[in-house]
Amino acid sequence: MCHRVVLPTLMFNSPIFRTIVERSLLMQRKLLVKQKINAVLIAHAVYYGAGGMMSLWAGKEMVQTMVIFKDMAADQRALASIEVNLNDIPEGVTKTYEWRGKPVFVKHRTPNEIAREKAVNVSELRHPEHDDERVKKPEWSVVIGVCTHLGCVPIANAGDFGGYFCPCHGSHYDASGRVRKGPAPLNLNVPAYTFKDNVIVIGSS
Repeated sequence: MCHRVVLPTLMFNSPIFRTIVERSLLMQRKLLVKQKINAVLIAHAVYYGAGGMMSLWAGKEMVQTMVIFKDMAADQRALASIEVNLNDIPEGVTKTYEWRGKPVFVKHRTPNEIAREKAVNVSELRHPEHDDERVKKPEWSVVIGVCTHLGCVPIANAGDFGGYFCPCHGSHYDASGRVRKGPAPLNLNVPAYTFKDNVIVIGSS
């Protein structure tokens, strides 16, 4: 007598089995993302030398943060605007906020930074923009923290021009968010924002 074997079918269709498979796939995906990030950082650390290696590893968390941003559900990225209390940002400090799934850098610039950026010869820039075109108040710079090369997250208060440094491929931006060196083709984007007393409303024009 021939008997049909039904146990495997029941097992494969069971909720417990599906849960195990889904968890396994999720763990594999997280591992692949981590391996990819580490491979990029190691490759460019070798290229830029020992000093560059330290900067690249310092930016590892920022790169991972960008991966998380890209994986967020659409409804989590849909906030129309956020408010930033300027009292929380001392002079000379840059703080990072999340707006519509992207990091936004709010920099409280020093008098020296303001003077330096205003004095830049615009004709020498790859993406010519005067500092006055990129800020509404000289002491405050607001830019989207996504490198215009391949979308990595730059490190604030770093690089050769005192602004931002992208750890992925070595783009340097000044304290106005303008690209000054490296492969990035454009300046960091400036989001729509307005001032309301001592608050910046990002996402409001």
